[in-house]
Amino acid sequence: MHHHTSLGRAFTAWTSIAALIAAAACWGLGTVVTKQVVDDVVPLTLLPMQLAASCALLFLSTLARHETFGWTPQGRRLAALGILNPGIAYALALIGLTTITASMSVLLWALEPAAILLLAMLVLRERIPVELAILIGVAIVGVLLVVYQPGTAGNTVGVTLTVVSIGFCALYTVLTRRLMLDDSSLSVVLAQQTAALIFAVVLATVIEIAGGPGWDIGGLTAGEWLGAAASGILYYGMGFWFYVSGLRHVSASYAAAFLPLIPVFGVAAGYLVGERLEARQWLGAVVIVAATIAIAIGQRTRDDHGQRRSD
Repeated sequence: MHHHTSLGRAFTAWTSIAALIAAAACWGLGTVVTKQVVDDVVPLTLLPMQLAASCALLFLSTLARHETFGWTPQGRRLAALGILNPGIAYALALIGLTTITASMSVLLWALEPAAILLLAMLVLRERIPVELAILIGVAIVGVLLVVYQPGTAGNTVGVTLTVVSIGFCALYTVLTRRLMLDDSSLSVVLAQQTAALIFAVVLATVIEIAGGPGWDIGGLTAGEWLGAAASGILYYGMGFWFYVSGLRHVSASYAAAFLPLIPVFGVAAGYLVGERLEARQWLGAVVIVAATIAIAIGQRTRDDHGQRRSD
């Protein structure tokens, strides 16, 4: 019995790692597609377009898997977190992206793992191993090597909006981890993103009525519609599904350790469309991957020791 239990725990741990890596891949690829679309589609129009495509995918998936969402008080709180992220967080992030360079945006997002570590200590009372904090720091250095461009600039408003967005995303991670117990990852993400879609539609409508750039779908090409849908499915549907699946079985701080992989996948996607890496960027990518592997191995070693003690 203990042997089978240990095998089950090991399988769960490795599938969680695979899910977190897959989430990073979806967010990295989704970022590349979003950057291509946000120049042509108003941010507050783009967000509900993306979320509608994501919700359609998630809804069809829940039907196929015959899953339901428990509307318990805890379930309602989990769903409401979708208003926080991707609702408010990515509305601010997309607006910020129009006023700062893509490089500046990615540099700022390198702060997210550190923000999650801090909030995990404050909100969840997680004990952060020193070696994990050091390895995440090393991975962040790798991110800076990958994405830093001399002359990277941005205005104060864009930087502020992006930093606030990062804070909301970090808070989403720790609160979802705190509330997430037995609910299906797929149904949780669908509930959260349905709440985010409602928020995004209301926000764009209010801004439009107020005379601002809310809805602007007239004249969009088929390619722009397709790009919005593809980025929404990748970034919100698949990305959040994988992330919450992994987050169910690991600590918030451990999940944060995989976020530095996002620019590695983003740069790799750029490489496929003709962009070439400098030696510094290759070095940064190697540093990030090495740090992530060390984190994964270290976590598995600690889990194995814990299992042996419990068995």
